[in-house]
Amino acid sequence: MPRVLSRSAPASLFVCLAIACSVSSCVPEGPATTEKLPEPTKTGATHTKPSPKLAHLPVRPPIEEPFEDTFDRAELGPDYNALSPAWKVVAGKLCVRGARNKGLWLLRKIPTNARIEFDAVSEAADGDIKVEAWGDGASGATGNSYTNATSYIAILGGWKNTRHVLARFDEHGEDRMELEVETGADDERLRPIAMGQPYRFKVERTNSKSVRMSVNDLIYFEFWDDEPLTGVGHEHFGFNNWDAPVCFDNLKITPL
Repeated sequence: MPRVLSRSAPASLFVCLAIACSVSSCVPEGPATTEKLPEPTKTGATHTKPSPKLAHLPVRPPIEEPFEDTFDRAELGPDYNALSPAWKVVAGKLCVRGARNKGLWLLRKIPTNARIEFDAVSEAADGDIKVEAWGDGASGATGNSYTNATSYIAILGGWKNTRHVLARFDEHGEDRMELEVETGADDERLRPIAMGQPYRFKVERTNSKSVRMSVNDLIYFEFWDDEPLTGVGHEHFGFNNWDAPVCFDNLKITPL
């Protein structure tokens, strides 16, 4: 039967479904592997406080109808808050390299329940495609590691294309969900990112608590959060990046 990923200590925050894989060592220590889905449990984690920078951002209309951005223009435009000059529009795509976890936030607030879709391609063997969902719209890493996010963080081909990750607040946290990649794996979800290949991402939240990450219509992670990131400080979507050259396109956000 398919194996599922969970954390044994502290109490599991995420319940991972529909992942047919086996995970071994990682950095930090990888998740335990079990044959039985654990029951959703309360997490001791608390919501982070929204950045005081948020109060000084331009006010943009919230997303109440389907929103699309094809980046067919020369500049980022007024809907975005760039935390690094590395973010640029190039030939009709949003491109970045070396942002060092200083993301690009969409200033328009997203609904609590929404489907977020976009295309992404890494132009390096390192992979490392990264986005944030339901964050504060103003915060980025304050150190070398992104341990103080305000969001859920989705990463494909992170850590030099060695693992896929879905995390809450801390991409290095012990409660993160991950898949360790394997070159030539039969399961497409366990393969590293192919340089130059487009990937279609989908991040969804329904019922305020159920969050799913899919790539090319394959579910990588699905979990239930008993203390969901909602309300003030958790109303924005953002693109992120460490060092690898990555381009994004065809963003679509649909209220659910």
